[in-house]
Amino acid sequence: MIRIAAVGDIHMGPDSQGLLRPAFETLPECADLLLLAGDLTRHGTPEEARVVAREVRDLGVPVVAVLGNHDHHDDRPDEVTAILRDTGAHVLEGQSTVVTSGGARIGVAGTKGFGGGFVGRCAGEFGEPVMKEFVRYSRRCADSLRTSLEQLGEEGCDARIALTHFSPVPDTLAGEPLEIYPFLGSYLLAEAIDTAGADLAVHGHAHAGTEHGMTNGGVRVRNVAQPVIGRAFHVYHLPVHDHVTTGAAAQAAR
Repeated sequence: MIRIAAVGDIHMGPDSQGLLRPAFETLPECADLLLLAGDLTRHGTPEEARVVAREVRDLGVPVVAVLGNHDHHDDRPDEVTAILRDTGAHVLEGQSTVVTSGGARIGVAGTKGFGGGFVGRCAGEFGEPVMKEFVRYSRRCADSLRTSLEQLGEEGCDARIALTHFSPVPDTLAGEPLEIYPFLGSYLLAEAIDTAGADLAVHGHAHAGTEHGMTNGGVRVRNVAQPVIGRAFHVYHLPVHDHVTTGAAAQAAR
């Protein structure tokens, strides 16, 4: 069994240094991997990124992260990414990585993702240039996620995980105002996950949402925003499959 620890939306700043470290130091006892689902900082400043870096340095388990919208606010995502990578964390944007832990090869494909909404109530690639670019940006994020998951599928991983900040499904947004669903996620991410296959999808962003959801293709989705899970991280269990089983194997995720 593969043990996946995950949390998002920790929104750290200088006054929160050391807040999560005691819990994170227990990870080698209960998890094979830590996923960080974006919004790691409050405003995306290098100073805040260094706070996060000190929390996740030398934890004894691999750390894989994506950035969130807050991490872009100061327009320095490359600096935030570099600071986190200096700790050994894998920070993904349209990329994938394979980590080995507990004897298992775990593939993670990551992108921040973006909004646009869900089938029947979604933005279209029509009209003003800024509107078309909005949807095209969402599509580029989803396409990169699909490509990364497909590449992992060719590498014979024991599990494949889609890591995003924005949600791929409306299920995990339940509790949020309906009016802001288009700004919380996009069905394009779910299409990418179902097309390429995955064992689990993890996201954050929806602070008032719901933990459990599922894509139309049967891939389990988990909203790990810290206000939702109410703890430093939550651990999900995935079976080690035979490299032929599709994303439906995630039925065992809990």
